[in-house]
Amino acid sequence: MQMVAIVLTALVALLHVYILVLEMFFWTKPMGRKAFGLKPDFAEQSKALAANQGLYNGFLAAGLAWGLIQGAAGAGKPWLVFFLGCVIVAGVFGAATASKKILFVQALPGALALAAVLLS
Repeated sequence: MQMVAIVLTALVALLHVYILVLEMFFWTKPMGRKAFGLKPDFAEQSKALAANQGLYNGFLAAGLAWGLIQGAAGAGKPWLVFFLGCVIVAGVFGAATASKKILFVQALPGALALAAVLLS
């Protein structure tokens, strides 16, 4: 179960790195606008907010990476529990306020990884 926890957590961390890149660097580009369903004028007006969101996603990825480096079943486990909990809360809040899709893209993978971490 520990290997499953490591793999799922690493995938969640990589997902948040991907979101960081989309929000910080591609928000106004075709790739970012397509990923988030944005019109060019709205993307341009909201790019500073998106960069801020991207930075927060980077912090989530960094916390998960730190926990993995410390060891999923050892000293890193509390870090993983905390940051995966943050991922889940962010996903639930995003689903409630922005798009239901976020529940499945962010919160569900975070919950699966958290369950694996707790069971390892």
